Amino acid sequence: MLASLAYHDYEGVAIRDDEKARLQKDLGTANFLMLRNHGLLTVGNTVADAFLSMYTFENTCRIQVDALAGQTQAADLTGVNPDILTGIAHVMKVQTGGLGGSFVWPSLLRKLARDNPGFDV
Repeated sequence: MLASLAYHDYEGVAIRDDEKARLQKDLGTANFLMLRNHGLLTVGNTVADAFLSMYTFENTCRIQVDALAGQTQAADLTGVNPDILTGIAHVMKVQTGGLGGSFVWPSLLRKLARDNPGFDV
């Protein structure tokens, strides 16, 4: 994920047309965009891939915030070896059987239809 992470500085609520080009430029070829002081954005080849990326991104951020809350200084946290980070994309492929978001998407749609009977999958 870190290899595909980009940042966009906060410009207020992103509703102005002139910000679209800057968002696209900042995203570049990345799949994860951290909107500083605002939120997260993910893209993917499918809705399922974008969803799985967002789920992973949000939980990664939550874990970091929790870890920082338990420390007196950010320097107290144990960093991850950069060699481990370079293999994360491979790990994700192994974990999902190479299916990406389509690994979990069908079960999520079934749950949605079960919890919301009027929703048509």
